[in-house]
Amino acid sequence: MAEKPKILFVGDSSEVPGHYLGPGADQFEIVSASNPVQALTFLTGEPFDGVFISKKYLHQAFKIGRFLRNEQILDGMPDGVVLLDAENTILWANDQVRRWSGEDDLLGANFYTALGSPEILGPDFCPFHTALAMGHASESTLRAGDHRFFHVHAAPVREFEGAPHHLIVTVRDVSEEMLQQQKLAAIHQAGMDLGDLAPEELSHMSVEERIDLLKSDILHYTQDLLKFEVVEIRLLDAKTGRLEPLLSVGMTPEAANRVLFAQPQDNGVTGFVAATGKSYLCEDTTEDPLYLSGARDAKSSLTVPLVLHDNVIGTFNVESPELRAFSESDLQFLEIFTRDVAVALNTLELLVAEKATATLESVEQIHSAVALPVDEILGEAVNLMERYIGHEPEVVERLQRILRHARDIKQVIQSVGQKMAPIQAHPQPMAFERRPSLHGRRVLLVDEDNAVRSAGHALLERYGCVVETAPNGAQAVFMVRNMLPEGGYDVVIADIRLPDLSGYDFMLKLQEILETQSVPLILMTGFGYDPGHSIVKARQAGLQCVLYKPFRLDQLLDTVEMVLGVSGPVET
Repeated sequence: MAEKPKILFVGDSSEVPGHYLGPGADQFEIVSASNPVQALTFLTGEPFDGVFISKKYLHQAFKIGRFLRNEQILDGMPDGVVLLDAENTILWANDQVRRWSGEDDLLGANFYTALGSPEILGPDFCPFHTALAMGHASESTLRAGDHRFFHVHAAPVREFEGAPHHLIVTVRDVSEEMLQQQKLAAIHQAGMDLGDLAPEELSHMSVEERIDLLKSDILHYTQDLLKFEVVEIRLLDAKTGRLEPLLSVGMTPEAANRVLFAQPQDNGVTGFVAATGKSYLCEDTTEDPLYLSGARDAKSSLTVPLVLHDNVIGTFNVESPELRAFSESDLQFLEIFTRDVAVALNTLELLVAEKATATLESVEQIHSAVALPVDEILGEAVNLMERYIGHEPEVVERLQRILRHARDIKQVIQSVGQKMAPIQAHPQPMAFERRPSLHGRRVLLVDEDNAVRSAGHALLERYGCVVETAPNGAQAVFMVRNMLPEGGYDVVIADIRLPDLSGYDFMLKLQEILETQSVPLILMTGFGYDPGHSIVKARQAGLQCVLYKPFRLDQLLDTVEMVLGVSGPVET
């Protein structure tokens, strides 16, 4: 007996199919669906010879029909598409969802179970319930096993009347995007950890230990987080343009010790990157004209500049034995990471230098606070000595002891400062130039202005000079005379206009005391200011050195050295 043709009837359950099909209804096998969505479920599960649709559902069925006509397109989509009922049961699924689930037939399966019971990450933790209850689309992110992430978008299917009971859900695999975001977050955290160099943690470490700590951290994150095994970091010497090796792992000894400069030619990829500030992706080392052999059997490399405040301070190079091993994502990740590396290197240098300079500054502040009061003691003492010389030998002797003690106080402060801020505490020598010829030289600075006298202490004592000051010519003359038994001052620096003497008259007084035409005197004056032609007269009397205000520190130092006979006569 032949099978009856199978007809799918779409209409209300209260409707009788025979009412529409007439007397011949018993000639068909009739399957009833109460709505077009249920009809779609039947159509995807078994074959039918025909479909009869109640007029009431004709419009909605038309849309379902379009859905069926596009089924082949949906199956070819890279995204997943499913039709769900209110219980999250799959009524239809395209090929992509079936591939993700590993099942050929998902009809009647629970959506979450089909995807391996993933964790819902939000923002909506009940996206399907929300879409059905609120009547509008909702979305969320799911995390399945094996580091797989899905983004789901659930849109309710509009029923003929009443609340929706079905959902069209699109599913997109966002695993790569999420893993990149996680990697970016990890790189950001790694960068923060690199720069988290607290002074209290570094205070008990030597410079070498601090650098080794940072190098170890950089290598750890490079290998464990970025998965780069061959690493080379060079720092740019701004004065010479040379790229000095800081860290080298996996490079041949010849490559690690190779002399490179920040130049675009003849210095490999590293020199090019340092010179241009541009990253360089070498996909095939055998065909790249810039590449110089680095790691043994390296087939590709990636080099990015270390940039701080728009200035290139070095390079970061990684290499691989595989061709085209590095992607644009690797380039992006490494550029982000090296920004933090540059900041960490700068932070380390600043913190190391800060320990030494902070100590030195503290000592200098103490010294500056003591220097002028001690000078006042010296001045008062020599003034009193002038009164009692030849009259009260005991008083003079006591005053001389006071002078010696006052000078000893200054020397102790300087020697303590040198011990508290040793040069080896600095990552590099102090910024100022060494002038050994000035060390231990006695300098008398004569100026009415307290600020000038204080600056004289700060500037000259930095280079080891022993500085004393006087506010006027008369006191300076007394101090010069008092210093003669100790060998005298090596240099006297005086303003051209003192409260009581002109620069020329002061020079004549010194000549009387020193009994020589070669007075170690430097006169200071402003350009075009020479009351009474003191400079002209002083030159005629043997003056060799004049400082024109304002002058730079190096001009002051050069002039002092000239008076000391360290260099030839030069007018500053």
